Amino acid sequence: MTMMTGAQYIESLRKLNTRVYMFGEKIDNWVDHPIIRPSINCVAMTYELAHKPEYEDLMTATSHMTGEKVNRFTNIHQNTEDLKKKVKMQRLLGQKTASCFQRCVGMDAFNAEYSTTFEIDEKYGTKYHENFKEFLKMVQREDLTVDGAMTDPKGNRAKAPHDQEDLDLFLRVVERREDGIVVRGAKCHQTGSINSHWHLVMPTISMGPLDKDFAVSFACPSDAEGMYMVYGRQSCDTRKLEDISDIDVGNSQFGGQEALVVFDDVFVPNEYIFMNGEYDFAGMLVERFAGFHRQSYGGCKVGVGDVVIGAAALAAEYNGVEKASAVKDKLIEMTHLNETLYSCGIACSTEGHKTASGGYIIDLLLANVCKQNITRFPYEIVRLAEDIAGGMMVTLPSQKDFKSNLKVGRNGETIGDICEKYFVGNGICSTEERIKVMRLLENLCLGTAAVGYRTESMHGAGSPQAQRIMIARQGNIQGKKELAKAIARIEK
Repeated sequence: MTMMTGAQYIESLRKLNTRVYMFGEKIDNWVDHPIIRPSINCVAMTYELAHKPEYEDLMTATSHMTGEKVNRFTNIHQNTEDLKKKVKMQRLLGQKTASCFQRCVGMDAFNAEYSTTFEIDEKYGTKYHENFKEFLKMVQREDLTVDGAMTDPKGNRAKAPHDQEDLDLFLRVVERREDGIVVRGAKCHQTGSINSHWHLVMPTISMGPLDKDFAVSFACPSDAEGMYMVYGRQSCDTRKLEDISDIDVGNSQFGGQEALVVFDDVFVPNEYIFMNGEYDFAGMLVERFAGFHRQSYGGCKVGVGDVVIGAAALAAEYNGVEKASAVKDKLIEMTHLNETLYSCGIACSTEGHKTASGGYIIDLLLANVCKQNITRFPYEIVRLAEDIAGGMMVTLPSQKDFKSNLKVGRNGETIGDICEKYFVGNGICSTEERIKVMRLLENLCLGTAAVGYRTESMHGAGSPQAQRIMIARQGNIQGKKELAKAIARIEK
């Protein structure tokens, strides 16, 4: 098997006929579009680091199916070491990109599908597990990026899928043929969907008998006939379209990506179907995927958090307040919160166990505790970063103003001269370097990277209430009551 380089990955996208729409227009060359390209660069980093000897142990694994070396993003976890290396790999990539590198969703979907299809087959005698293994072998062999597509639009959330006024609001099977199925609907908020070679679709909630047509899981290429995507808007995204903007963007190299993915009567052959009406396993697949993805946040968000902390420390230094005890204490608190998140990611990995399929799963309780903390701590981390940076972070003139030759001063100074003069730091850095750090913090705390850090920390991998529901299920309150009874010598 040959693992792709970052450059080869980017070139492989050009071979796809993926239909992309943005700002009301069809984007033909989406690979080189200035708004989309930074997110592609993020995914490319997952390929590039796999070829560096110093990162090989984290970025690659040995396929248990073929014995070949593969990118860890296509691996099925075989032990708790695999689970821990996954989290460490994600922290590394967060540090290298300061954004969402998008490939985690597919990896988590692979591992959820692997164990769930095995157990569906055990109960019903189906061939889904074999279908999935053959699909995954292809993914490993060709080193593909696959989007894990779970979130449906949901419509009226008080109603089940079959009870919606518009049934398309949950993706469903609309026709069953001898050679496959036809599906209709959409998946929204899809991370890295446009940058993926294939999509791996899963149901979004637990389902009952009347939801049988909605209990479907399958894989299809991203340019399948009837499939198209509408790119998601992000704060400050059009800065990337400006002539002079590389500093104003904050992180001009990397970025995240979300999209609405529409399935307009897409045909799926039998060989790529992994669930087709087995509604009683929809909840298992959702729960396992969510657990894996909540574990992921203990790595990726921590890596980006490392960059936030570093940028805040630089801002303090450039402002001349790095020795102030209050600033030092804020940086300590940010570090404490960030490492607590990492600890949860490592803990739920260490406490993982083998499933019936042979693949390993994390401790679901600890994974949900990890994600519950993620919904809180990054908000405090960016609050402290904004506190350290000061108001300059969000009130700076544009990069064009700093480069302007328009004369305005009494001695012939230009707009650029005036900006350079009045935004100078403490002398250890240039004004431009100070501006770069402020714009990076703006990007991480408020701008497009907020989708990959702050805002996504709240709703990515499920809302805070979703984790609380799982914590209630996994928390074993009854067992804790029995412990208390034993200590208090209560026999009833």
